[in-house]
Amino acid sequence: MSRTQELFESLNIKSGFGSEQIAAGVDTLLECEEAVTACAAGMLSESNVAALISAVAADLDCADVVAATRRVLSRHAGADTSVLSAQLEACLLACERSRQLCGLHAGEHEHCRLCVQATERCIDACRELLRAVHH
Repeated sequence: MSRTQELFESLNIKSGFGSEQIAAGVDTLLECEEAVTACAAGMLSESNVAALISAVAADLDCADVVAATRRVLSRHAGADTSVLSAQLEACLLACERSRQLCGLHAGEHEHCRLCVQATERCIDACRELLRAVHH
């Protein structure tokens, strides 16, 4: 059992998710947040930074949206899933944009390749959580 799952199992919060599903989502979101933040910093240190500005902005937006989503998911309780659902949709959009733009540079920058992988995992996690919310 992960430490994140152990934490969620210790809470007396009623949610439509199991502690394992919430923990996996939170861990994936945190990994993505770290990857897009590091990638943005990496792009700012590249010699061709002017060509990367759109991708930097997408990564920074993604980091903020993913962080907010992680916090909303961490405290989710009760039957009203409207805010969580909207936040997961926003997270999907931000991750897709980051993945798209970093994908253009993944062949030449390792941090972009790693960012693409992290955003893909986050997209998958958000889709899985959205399916659970809507069922």
